[in-house]
Amino acid sequence: MLTRAWGIARSVAMYHGVPFRHRRMVRFYRQFLGPGDVGFDIGAHVGSRIPAWRRLGARVIAVEPQPDCLRVLRLLYGRDAGVVVLPVAAGAACGQARLALSTATPTVSSLSRRWIQSVATDPGFARVRWDRSVEVDVVTLDDLILRYGTPAFCKIDVEGFEAEVLAGLSQPLPALSFEYLPPAHDAALAALAEMERLRAGGYRYNYAPVETMRFASERWLEAGELTRLLEHFRPLGRSGDVYASLHSGVCSLSN
Repeated sequence: MLTRAWGIARSVAMYHGVPFRHRRMVRFYRQFLGPGDVGFDIGAHVGSRIPAWRRLGARVIAVEPQPDCLRVLRLLYGRDAGVVVLPVAAGAACGQARLALSTATPTVSSLSRRWIQSVATDPGFARVRWDRSVEVDVVTLDDLILRYGTPAFCKIDVEGFEAEVLAGLSQPLPALSFEYLPPAHDAALAALAEMERLRAGGYRYNYAPVETMRFASERWLEAGELTRLLEHFRPLGRSGDVYASLHSGVCSLSN
């Protein structure tokens, strides 16, 4: 119990306790979200993006299957009518799946056994243990769109399960992001392939390293160019997020 409390407390401190982080997020996400928009936070964890998105006037659909994280989300945002907290995971099809939990480091809990096997050999994950699991309900992005409308922006951070989440989407979204982790490089390429399926090359991409809220490229890139950029960051061991936009003119490089 103490380990669980410490793990979730560390996540709250990490994502809500950094000075000026909220301000940077508001500036960064303003290019994607505005008043009246809907934002999907897939893998909301403890809701680090929610305050910035709400500040921008967006309604937030927070999808999170981890019980401990759900308690935090409901405590922080349960009285906000503009935030919907859903105790489910997202995937390629509706049903149920087993979520592997890391009690001490809940940020790396995952539905993907392949992803866990990939990162478990990386020195950065040497102390991580997936020591328990829970059965969770799974919905698709298409289901969420039918219920809540098309999001102006969708953040997907689900520890190697990004491609499966995107496989549950049958229409292109205006903009979205998914996580990139160097030890799981192939998982990001699989997610990129799903993006290209959705729009047949119509998306343009950029990359923001490790919560910097700054794009690595001065212009939006085609899929092949993004792949080469990720190959550059791969040996550096720097994680981050891939951003995709159908309207690449939204990019503000002065964040």
